[in-house]
Amino acid sequence: QVQLAESGGGLVQAGGSLRLSCAFSGRVFSRYAMGWFRQAPGKEREFVAAVNWSGTNVYYADSVKGRFTMSRDNAKNTVYLQMNSLKPEDTAVYACAANAAPLVQAIYVRQSDYAYWGQGTQVTVSS
Repeated sequence: QVQLAESGGGLVQAGGSLRLSCAFSGRVFSRYAMGWFRQAPGKEREFVAAVNWSGTNVYYADSVKGRFTMSRDNAKNTVYLQMNSLKPEDTAVYACAANAAPLVQAIYVRQSDYAYWGQGTQVTVSS
């Protein structure tokens, strides 16, 4: 069974940075496509970023493009989300998700594509 554990959330001022980590266990990490999603209070969960097996393909939501960077380290079974130039509207619970991918280039942006989810970590950006 796949297990995901996020860490790195916290309180930061607008313009600041945070790096989230998501530790993967239970299966062969290098065969799973990964994604980050977030849910702000009173809003639906939304896509943030996704990466394929090898980390060569990364896709971002328009709202975070140019500010956030998603990466993975298959040797450490971990995926990261580097968040720079944070804005108050980035405040949300951030969760990572995993899905076994049939092809190395596969990348997923829909929540329904992901079979496994972490509990999430709170990110709060003050103005």
